[in-house]
Amino acid sequence: MRRITRITTVGIASAALALSVTACGKSSTGSSSSSASASGAAVKAAIAYDIGGRGDQSFNDAAYAGLKKAESELGVKGAEAEPSQGESDADKVARLTSLARAGNNPVIGVGFSYAPAIAKVAKSFPKTTFGLIDDTSVTAPNIANLVFNEEQGSYLAGVAAAKASKTGTVGFIGGVEVPLIKKFEAGFTQGVKDTNPKAKVLTQYLTQPPNFDGFSKPDLGKAAAQGQLDKGADVIYAAAGLAGSGSIEAAATAGKWAIGVDSDQYNQAGLAKYKDHILTSVTKDVSGSVYNVIKSVKDGKPESGEIRYGLATNGVGLADSNPAYAKMTDLIAAVDAAKKNIVDGKITVKTAP
Repeated sequence: MRRITRITTVGIASAALALSVTACGKSSTGSSSSSASASGAAVKAAIAYDIGGRGDQSFNDAAYAGLKKAESELGVKGAEAEPSQGESDADKVARLTSLARAGNNPVIGVGFSYAPAIAKVAKSFPKTTFGLIDDTSVTAPNIANLVFNEEQGSYLAGVAAAKASKTGTVGFIGGVEVPLIKKFEAGFTQGVKDTNPKAKVLTQYLTQPPNFDGFSKPDLGKAAAQGQLDKGADVIYAAAGLAGSGSIEAAATAGKWAIGVDSDQYNQAGLAKYKDHILTSVTKDVSGSVYNVIKSVKDGKPESGEIRYGLATNGVGLADSNPAYAKMTDLIAAVDAAKKNIVDGKITVKTAP
């Protein structure tokens, strides 16, 4: 089994790429920047993808967009590394070690599954900054924990789903039943129930750890969505990475609504055939978090500790690209009111069901 299926230099980005790079939370400056970074020399940055890899139309592609933006705007030389099927933590350690030895700084692990490997490799490369997305369990002076309030964006998706549903039944599909994805479920269900207490939320997880196929196999998402459609669901929200594209296909084929995740999936080329049925997407500014940590290293002030992206700074939110969404004035008003109440502290969103 290949440990690294691709480590390549990323091409020059389109100047038209526009990404939000706002953040809030704890950020500190440490001694982990290299002398080359501090002196303004060219920075080499790398991202190691999560399950599903680049091309998932979601989480990994958002990280890639942040790297491309850094190349375009900061003159950074980027590298990327793909996961392998069924890999172990040792494989991740080997991948991160290879990227760090090649002089990349920062090295960013896309997803919580990189936590054990980053904990080990960061000790061996104390002058290299490691970005860890979606995890705070591992900390060190040279680790930037890039985390999000997924439950807040998912709450807004629940409000939208409840307002858009005609049957009063909506669905949630989680890729793998882990605490991170339970945050999506909790926020979505709370948003639905606060909007329509009589609504029914069908919930299904595709796999259980240590089986992470629920993040990578679209056929699993498609089958789960079809099952929920058969039970009357007319809006389905999937937090399942690449597997979520299967749920979008099923909902669109049935003429029902899908809600995307992580990226604005209405604008993903690979989902163009189904975009008219992608009502909205819960966005996470993964691209901005990647860009920010790269810029911090280039500036000689590397981010460290917990860097949190929430609703108040548009670190999470709902996309409005679909023209059909823009016409739903009652739905938009409800979503806007919910967002204000969350930001103002009038609504506290649960992080577990």
